Amino acid sequence: MPFQDIVFLTEDASHDAAIELINEEAFGPGRFVRAAERVREQGPHDRHLSFVAGDRGEIIASVRMTPILAGTVAGYLLGPLAVRPSHKNLGIGRELVRIALAAAKKAGSHAVLLVGDPPYYAPLGFMPTRPGALSMPGPFDKHRLLAVCHGETDAMGLEGEIRHRDRS
Repeated sequence: MPFQDIVFLTEDASHDAAIELINEEAFGPGRFVRAAERVREQGPHDRHLSFVAGDRGEIIASVRMTPILAGTVAGYLLGPLAVRPSHKNLGIGRELVRIALAAAKKAGSHAVLLVGDPPYYAPLGFMPTRPGALSMPGPFDKHRLLAVCHGETDAMGLEGEIRHRDRS
């Protein structure tokens, strides 16, 4: 299937059921106990900076961006990022991340954080944060907390609690 047949759209409410299915397939019920999910439960994600990929009218991938504070730095928590099994390894997830990062930068974000696999996310600009400098509600692997920073913000300089901006 050619990559050029995939369309990338800003998420809207009509995508919710498909996104829920995609995330269930990708992460199963264990996704609800993750530390990043605890942050997401504190408030809504930003639909203007969240995106889906479609193939012939079917939503096959999504990425969401949740507004956060990382200590005092305003940014976004990227995720979940998920692609239907039928469309994996085509570059769709990476393209969704690129689109979301560009939108966050345009919106004035100082940082985009995620808990993820460094070899996958490093080519997309994500850098490690200082292990133990940032906290989240619940356990997470501090060596997998990564950030893309803009302006004078530095990933290694981030410190404090990661929380939803509505909970400041």
